[in-house]
Amino acid sequence: MPLPKLSLVLGGAASGKSAFAENLVLQSGNAPVYLATAQVFDDEMAQKVARHRDMRGTGWTTIEEPLDLGPALAAITPRQTVLIDCATLWLTNVVLGEHNVGEHTDALLAAIATCQGPVVIVSNEVGQGIVPDNALSRKFRNAQGALNQRIAAEAGLVVAVMAGLPLVLKGTLP
Repeated sequence: MPLPKLSLVLGGAASGKSAFAENLVLQSGNAPVYLATAQVFDDEMAQKVARHRDMRGTGWTTIEEPLDLGPALAAITPRQTVLIDCATLWLTNVVLGEHNVGEHTDALLAAIATCQGPVVIVSNEVGQGIVPDNALSRKFRNAQGALNQRIAAEAGLVVAVMAGLPLVLKGTLP
């Protein structure tokens, strides 16, 4: 069974969501494309990016784009499957850049809708912890929840990953 047009893989930090999403992309049989949204500002993030690169190995086309994903998604062919890793870092870039979250989200979903290949998005589930103690963190948590809901509404497959184990919330695993 092929991947749907859009799949969403949710989970907490270090839950195994990226590895699970990478396997989904590889199982599609298409050429894998990794659309990286992270920006490296310190050694810790550099190490995390290197770990992710090592884990996925060779054979991936990697595109680094922290904000404007539309052009990269427009270049995807029907014989490619793209992994956006991750929506949370993308949203961080939007919020910290003081861009309009609604407009950027609309543009992202429109770009996904016109993408010729399947899209798998990794995103953090941030709403299950304590209420953040500052306004920016609460604003971000709310924006992340809204983004996840919008992506999930459009997705044919939604999977939550906890301790490396998938729980299908919507659709059927291929």
